[in-house]
Amino acid sequence: MSNLSTDPYKGVRDFYPDDMAVQRYMFDVWSQTAESFGFERYDASVLEPADLYKAKGAENEEMVNEQTYTFTDRGDREVTLRPEMTPTVARMIAGKQRELKFPVRWYSIPNLFRYERAQRGRLREHWQLNCDIFGSDDFTADVEMIALAYQIFMNFGADESMFGIKVNSRAALDRHFAESGITDSEQIKSITNLIDRKNKMEEAEFTAALRENAGTDFSLPAETPVEVQQILDALRELGIENAEYDPAIVRGFSYYTGTVFELFDTDPENNRAMLGGGRYDNLTALFSNESVSGVGFGFGDVTMRNFLESHNLMNAGLTSPTLMIMPMEAAQNLEAQKIAQQFRQAGVSVAVDMSDRKIGKKLSNAGEQFVDYALVLGEDEVGQESFSLKNLTDGEEISGSIEELVNKIL
Repeated sequence: MSNLSTDPYKGVRDFYPDDMAVQRYMFDVWSQTAESFGFERYDASVLEPADLYKAKGAENEEMVNEQTYTFTDRGDREVTLRPEMTPTVARMIAGKQRELKFPVRWYSIPNLFRYERAQRGRLREHWQLNCDIFGSDDFTADVEMIALAYQIFMNFGADESMFGIKVNSRAALDRHFAESGITDSEQIKSITNLIDRKNKMEEAEFTAALRENAGTDFSLPAETPVEVQQILDALRELGIENAEYDPAIVRGFSYYTGTVFELFDTDPENNRAMLGGGRYDNLTALFSNESVSGVGFGFGDVTMRNFLESHNLMNAGLTSPTLMIMPMEAAQNLEAQKIAQQFRQAGVSVAVDMSDRKIGKKLSNAGEQFVDYALVLGEDEVGQESFSLKNLTDGEEISGSIEELVNKIL
């Protein structure tokens, strides 16, 4: 019988302590930035009724039929591991619609699942920052969402040369279709999906495909729509200079009704969209006759990490104890635990190295783990009230009671 593989399931990741340090760092910056804008955190179960995604419309058919992890539970209910968070938050808003005081600013960092081909920036499981404002029709809500996305990058230490912001309007595109004599909904959907792929195609290829789909000399708008210009002007008033109009930004899903935007990496090695969102003014209508306007974005942890690594902005550090207690013999291990507990109760993070390695190796390992202090516990120290503490950074040693050493550490 062969041994089981140590590899994780295809398209997902194991998180060793150094990986968890990176994830925790990203999540902390995400949370702190969202909360600095007045956003409140929410969450929901990873399990949703499959009907929630089927109800979103025909444009969701590929995801529902080919990309979701859907199964029938023991109660004969069809259940899906959530592939995105927007339908969930729309459901939650609709469920408490009469109790909430709008506008509401909510954010979450959900675990999401999609069965698709694993590639750079896209896995079958990932985490995603979702931020949404519900209950405001004013364009400044759109501006605030883009400003929040911008501030996330700045709070990771980026500057405007490292990323760009592209803005468009689905409402303006709809007007352009009408002015061009294109009114068939299926044709509009086909052209919109083509435009969404424009930046991944050669210009000649895109032009030919556009002509074939439109059946006319249809072209993208040349001038910036008034509602997009309004947003760009407002962003500049906030000191955000790296935003521009891009008629090719349409965001695939048809539930977007107004502003759409993407933030992209300017590094040639990672030149891709990292964050996207927009306004969806009627999504809650799936659950209620009363629509609540919404605007939001999603930002995946995989693309976030790629960006930080591409620009040498990774500042995550391993979580390590402040103090390592090192018994010289196994007979002192329990005494070491008692001493460690006293330090912990005083607010110092402590671990005990109860391995059978020699003290020199224990000190070396502690240094590699970025431990700040070491306390070597031998037979002479057991039962005494005075201990020696070594600073592993500068080598300084001091002696004293636990209380005195706590004061030194803190």
